[in-house]
Amino acid sequence: MTFGPLAGLRVIEVAGIGPAPFCGMLLADLGADVVVVDRPPSSSDGFKLAPDTIINRGKRMTTLDLKSDQDVGTFLKLIENCDALIEGMRPGVMERLGLGPEVCIQRNARLVYGRMTGWGQTGPLSQAAGHDINYIALSGALWYSGQAGDAPMAPPSLIGDIGGGALYLAVGVLAAVTNAKTTGKGQIVDAAIVDGSAHMTNLLLSLRAAGQFVEQRGESLLDGPHWYATYRCLDGHFVSLGSVEPKFYALLLDKLGLTADPDLDIAADRTRWPDLRQRFSEVFAGKTREEWCNLLEGTDACFAPVLDPLEASTHPHMVARGVYQEVDGVLQAMPAPRFSATPVSTGESVPMRRLNVASIFESWA
Repeated sequence: MTFGPLAGLRVIEVAGIGPAPFCGMLLADLGADVVVVDRPPSSSDGFKLAPDTIINRGKRMTTLDLKSDQDVGTFLKLIENCDALIEGMRPGVMERLGLGPEVCIQRNARLVYGRMTGWGQTGPLSQAAGHDINYIALSGALWYSGQAGDAPMAPPSLIGDIGGGALYLAVGVLAAVTNAKTTGKGQIVDAAIVDGSAHMTNLLLSLRAAGQFVEQRGESLLDGPHWYATYRCLDGHFVSLGSVEPKFYALLLDKLGLTADPDLDIAADRTRWPDLRQRFSEVFAGKTREEWCNLLEGTDACFAPVLDPLEASTHPHMVARGVYQEVDGVLQAMPAPRFSATPVSTGESVPMRRLNVASIFESWA
């Protein structure tokens, strides 16, 4: 049975690591038929995800030696029957294999050719090696990640590889596929993490234009005040506050028993924020995380405990929504977003064996 709003969409994913296969998982989660074309195992392989990794769930997998003329020909025949291709090679690699976008689109005029890189297909850095942290450092997206006086530190791979990379590649591919259905013409999607992660800063840039964000970390609306921060509790766990609006901050103070304290006015001078954060640190260090959850969770104080993924999977709200599940003994976050008319499949297994390419041709006939 086929599930999801992308049912019927055929995608070839050239095996790799990082954001391109994550994009393939997202498309497969939403119902696309994603076929991973992997290369034969080699002793020279460096870091490489196993075929049974979570981001291969819902996909099918086959093996082709793209350095072989015969297998390149087979790959091009696959291209004739699909809607999109996604790859995450360094610029020029696919061209050297004889599988660049011009060749592929010549075989299938409506093909969308999705290219995922860190620096982009063009520009002075396009041929340089790099990883998530480098791309978001250059784009400006890393700057505000961290406390004043500390080195910037972002959640590994989330801002660059996933946010600025995989999600922008997915949006770009789907937009181009929609256009191809109307015009009959495919195109190249150049998805670069530097582009996507820079685009993600536009909300912060809007705040900057309004005078609410400055370049100095720890002195802006979302990285400085005591009412937008995380705090260590008595038991060593952490909680988060996001009481930006005055009415929510007033409720927070009421819950904390601090309403009568004039020093805690939300309009306090920014130069006093460090002192007020220290004051809140002392308050939250006085109770365990569970005690703070009993007092604040579910209220409009804009509060949540800081949970690791395993803890998150057992939280009542996450359980009620079925956000996490164990599939084949592996904890996984389920597909998102959700659809009323075309629900997505859950519990998809990852491909444990490689299919003969003939079976792919048969199913796409």
